[in-house]
Amino acid sequence: MRPQDIVILLKIISIGHRSWQQRDLATGLGISVSEISVSLNRSQIAGLVDGTKKRVHRQALLEFLQHGVRYVFPEMPGSVVIGMPTAHSHPYFQEKFISVEKYVWPDSNGQVRGQAIDPLHPGVPGAAVKDPVLYQLLASVDILRVGKKREIETASALLKKMILQDPDDIIPLIL
Repeated sequence: MRPQDIVILLKIISIGHRSWQQRDLATGLGISVSEISVSLNRSQIAGLVDGTKKRVHRQALLEFLQHGVRYVFPEMPGSVVIGMPTAHSHPYFQEKFISVEKYVWPDSNGQVRGQAIDPLHPGVPGAAVKDPVLYQLLASVDILRVGKKREIETASALLKKMILQDPDDIIPLIL
């Protein structure tokens, strides 16, 4: 597995039942079509997508995120930079947690100063701007990577709800 594999799988989750092609994923994520193809092959081998490479095995993905992502793709907050809020600094989680620390994906178009969290792929901030559901999913995954116990429990519960429910019922929980 590579970090962008998680981004691609979460993008497929955010698309729901709508039809998509690999080039749609590439455009939406800033990842080349060939990287998308190779990633889906890895995800199929890992049992995270079906044989068509169009359907995510949601329970398997959820289990991997909840129990493995922090060990496979660990992250330590870095220096203070301008960027896009992530983890507990995401607007949805700001209502849930009180923290003086801000975490951001470094992004020159960002509006917030905070400690840098390397995104799972460099295209994440741009993709998150275009897709609020994907943004919320990725911020939740970042909590699993850097959060404390209570934050992780809250993010896990949200991921379970968003990943396991009917894809067409997913709406971002930030408005």
